[in-house]
Amino acid sequence: MNNKIPPPIITLICGLGIYFSRPLFPKYNYISTDIIAASFLLLGIITLITAVLSFRRQSTTVNPLQPEKASSLVVSGIFKYSRNPMYLGMLLILISMTIKFNFVGGILIIFAFIAFITKFQIIPEETVLERLFGKEFIRYKKKTRRWI
Repeated sequence: MNNKIPPPIITLICGLGIYFSRPLFPKYNYISTDIIAASFLLLGIITLITAVLSFRRQSTTVNPLQPEKASSLVVSGIFKYSRNPMYLGMLLILISMTIKFNFVGGILIIFAFIAFITKFQIIPEETVLERLFGKEFIRYKKKTRRWI
């Protein structure tokens, strides 16, 4: 694995970047932003919890830094719609923060988050999963999108 920093820490760093870079960008605040931000936050939390529970049900590792310890390929539940619902959940939480605190800066940070997680986490994980699960993972990869 190229990445030695756990994705939740990357998400935390990006979230702090969104929050603390507020003074650098124009502020957009509308009545509906709180509702929309809360909706994305809730959706992100639900997505994360659902994904973690799916891994637990199949008794496989949730540790993103050690994908080689995966004992089974999870392709059911939320994993039918996204190969990476945990990262998607983290992204939805960052979108929530972007809407609430810093729209312009948040968009820039979100693109950086997507690029970083894809290059240093998802692609290396996929390499390991293909080696572990072979044709089963290749079939899954063909029919299920990486993010959404």
